[in-house]
Amino acid sequence: MQRIPAKSPQAIQAYDLVNCLQQRFVDALESLASSLDSQQSFTPEEWFRDEGTHGGGIRYGTADGDMIGRGSVNTSQVHYDDLPDKKLSSANALSTIIHPVHPHAPSVHIHISWTEMRNGDAYWRIMADLNPAIENPEATQQFLSAMQTAAPENNQEAMAQGGRYFFIPVLNRHRGVAHFYLEQYNTGDKTKDLALATSVGEAAIDTYVAILQQALTQPAHCSDADRAAQLAYHTVYFFQVLTLDRGTTTGLLVHNQNDIGILASLPAYVDKDLLASWIKDMPEPQEQLLESLIAVLPETSPCLIDDAVKQKLADVVRQHYRTHSGAIALQASGDVVPSTVNNHS
Repeated sequence: MQRIPAKSPQAIQAYDLVNCLQQRFVDALESLASSLDSQQSFTPEEWFRDEGTHGGGIRYGTADGDMIGRGSVNTSQVHYDDLPDKKLSSANALSTIIHPVHPHAPSVHIHISWTEMRNGDAYWRIMADLNPAIENPEATQQFLSAMQTAAPENNQEAMAQGGRYFFIPVLNRHRGVAHFYLEQYNTGDKTKDLALATSVGEAAIDTYVAILQQALTQPAHCSDADRAAQLAYHTVYFFQVLTLDRGTTTGLLVHNQNDIGILASLPAYVDKDLLASWIKDMPEPQEQLLESLIAVLPETSPCLIDDAVKQKLADVVRQHYRTHSGAIALQASGDVVPSTVNNHS
């Protein structure tokens, strides 16, 4: 099979950007691993949308290493150049999540995407958030300062939107400590907007690698309490992604051709009992979703989230929202709620 690229000049430009950011991140992480005498490496895996007719992508993944427990750096381009009745023309994205092994090394999530609609509307989605199990205030400030420098005119708005999007009402907490998020961003100046997406992407990648290097070069002592805190945090991350994250949910609802790639954001292990303790606080019908997610987890403590489990989780999410379509309104949002599912209709 071969992926057929989008024809739009801006889609080509956006896809070039996300591919460059992907290579920048993978190269930096592998270089860091080499400097630490780690054997960690990323393996590319290609996926195809409709056997490549409508694009697809490449995911660089790593798992169960001595530096990163779970990691994914995914780029994709989906388009409907041959289907003029579709609302969406093309969507081009970098989506990456890194979950280090050491509890004092934070996770990171970065998403940069460009969407073009058939009616001429087009916009960027720009996200970068730092997610530590055990916060290092200096690292938090380092990340926040990098975002301020990368987007001085937009930082306040982006942090406010991110604060809303990554808040978890049931737990009365945020997923992480620094949340940059711009949704449907388009000032009308294509050059300036592309430069902003580039600046935020590069700053998030470079700053995170520097933070990770600092955490691992002279790693803090790792106690049983630290491991427990990490497991609890990874459980929070799992919970937020599968019950609130609109991007994950809509990605699974649009198609089933990259389920493992979409759920590559999940950490390696979660605490099933902790998840179950939150069922009573879930709004209807989301308590059913959480119960169903827990039901497909392995009977181990902690629960390993491997590819087979991810597939079961993807099936649960799809079935839940097909049964309770209105529940999508309970998903997280910033200032704007994108019509991602409808865009593909």
